[in-house]
Formats: sequence, C-alpha cells, structure tokens
Amino acid sequence: MQVIIKIARHDQNSGSWYQSYTLEVEPGNTILDCLNQIKWEQDGSLAFRKNCRNTICGSCAMRINGRSALACKENVGNEVARLQELMTRVVSSEVEESDLKGIPEITIAPMGNMPVIKDLVVDMASFWNNLEAVDPYVSTNARKVPEREFLQTPSERSQLDQTGNCILCGACYSECNAREVNPDFVGPHALAKAYRILADSRDAQSETRLENYNEGTKGVWGCTRCFYCNSVCPMDVAPMDQIGKIKGEILQRKDAQASRSIRHRKVLVDLVKKGGWVDERKFAVLVLGNYFRDIKGLLELGPVGLRTLLRRKLPFDFEPSLGADQVRSLIESVRKRKAEGKEHK
Repeated sequence: MQVIIKIARHDQNSGSWYQSYTLEVEPGNTILDCLNQIKWEQDGSLAFRKNCRNTICGSCAMRINGRSALACKENVGNEVARLQELMTRVVSSEVEESDLKGIPEITIAPMGNMPVIKDLVVDMASFWNNLEAVDPYVSTNARKVPEREFLQTPSERSQLDQTGNCILCGACYSECNAREVNPDFVGPHALAKAYRILADSRDAQSETRLENYNEGTKGVWGCTRCFYCNSVCPMDVAPMDQIGKIKGEILQRKDAQASRSIRHRKVLVDLVKKGGWVDERKFAVLVLGNYFRDIKGLLELGPVGLRTLLRRKLPFDFEPSLGADQVRSLIESVRKRKAEGKEHK
C-alpha cells in the first residue's frame, strides 16, 4: 500500500517546516520502519531517536497523528484505520469524499513540552531533571542488614508491578497539560516513579517523600487530572492513577488546615457526601476562605462573587440530589475498603 509520511522538520539554521515522503509499505510495518526507510532510501538528513525496536527502551517516542506514542509500537495499518475513523466522525460537509479515498497521510512531529534540537529529536533535560527531583531511589538506610539481600514477599513485590513497567519514554510528559502551563510541575512520569518508591517495602523515607510531593503545585497538586498521561502511556502505567494514590496518602495524614489544595479535596468530598453533589454556596467560601479563617482568601472571592450575583448565577438555596443517601454510602464503603487494605498491608 502507498502512504504519505508528513514529518515536522526542524533545523536551527533553517527553522521549522513540514516535509512529505511517499512510501510503499505493508500495513504491518511500524512507523519506525517507515522512518528507517525514509532515512536509508530518501533523506539521510532526517533525525530521530531509536534503539531496541521492541517497545522496551522508550527511545522512539514522538507525536504520531497528534498524540505521543512509540514509533516501534504503532503500525501503518492501525494508524490509517484510526485516521479513517476520525474522518468519518467529522461533519460530512467538512470532509470531501476524495479525502477518504486518497493516499492516507500520517503526520509525525516531535514530542511536546521539550525544546526541539533537530527534526524529531527533543532536549529531554527537563524530563530527567524533574525525575531526579523526586529522588526515585530506595533509601539505603532502609537496609538494616547490609550483609545479605533485602528480601520482599511476593505480595510486597506485586505492589511495584504496574509502576515498574515505566520505560521513561516521555509520552506522558509530552502530553501533560499541567506541565505546559506550570513549569514547576515535575510531571506525571516523575510522580509515577515517586509512587513506585512509596509502595516499596524497602524504603524508609515515606514521610519525608510525602512532604516533598505535597509542596505547592510542583508536586501532586499540580496535576489537572486531564487523563492524557493515562491515555498515551504505552505500558499502561496509568500515571494519573499513581498521582491519585500519593494524594490519598497525603490526605490521610493532613487535615483541612494544611493547605488550600488539601482543603479543596476534603471540602469537595464532604459536600458531596452530605448532599450528593457540591453545594456551590459553600464550596469556594470553605476552600478559599478556610472556613472563614482566611480573610485574604475571602476578599479574593469578592470580585467573582459580585459578578456571579449580578448575572444571577449565584444559587441562594441548595437541594440535595436524588440518591444522596446512596452517594454517602458509596463514599463510606470506599473509605472502609481503603482502611481495610491498609490493615492487611
């Protein structure tokens, strides 16, 4: 089959542009196969990273048709099918029939949130620096008997299976919306590794680590829960889920006075538990105003509250949702199961 590979090119002297290459390929050929074919047969100047070709090293991460993925994992057939499905979802007036029948085009670009060095090669310094910032190593002082191995039970080791699958490809970091707007946020890859250490029975610095991960919006509270990191992870590490687990550990140790981020979560759950959904009259006052303790926070609400009032969008009463008792029961059940899980550990 014929396919057009449209690649975002970049050179420090020439700037950025897109260049298209027409290839004869098989549906089972990977995107990395296509890049190799271009490099070897059409354009030796094309730059990209690769290594294992077996979805192990993570070197060939790049944006393929708009989302970050491994070039050695994705193949032409699947990408063409995905594109055709997307095209058919578009309003018919916006899509010409010829667009669906022509030579399929696959667009490849460098990963996001990192500066481009050349073509598909990005500078991953911030990625590695943020990983280092969470200290992703088991503490050596946990090894109380240095003369022998520090053994784990199968149950203890199983806690590391999912996060241990991370190959540090950078796909989640590339798609992270929080990282795009907040340069202090360490990123989903770092926090997934952070939870891997927290879950490791050999580590003895959990409390110190949790304090670090709880700091401002550079840690777990910087995550906007957009789910992109989970959707693009090629190894099903689910970084957002791991961030949520760290938040859970922090929330168990802190009360609502600790910070606005913690108060936001606790107030949200408490209000939903009480009424089935959020009572908007109370939410901002309790979170920003810290239960009327924070005068500065209350003053911040003034302009927004006034505009809301003038536009008649401020609710003056609150009616619990249908099924509030069921919602309350579910919250209590989840809390009970979490507590039982902690006891079993």
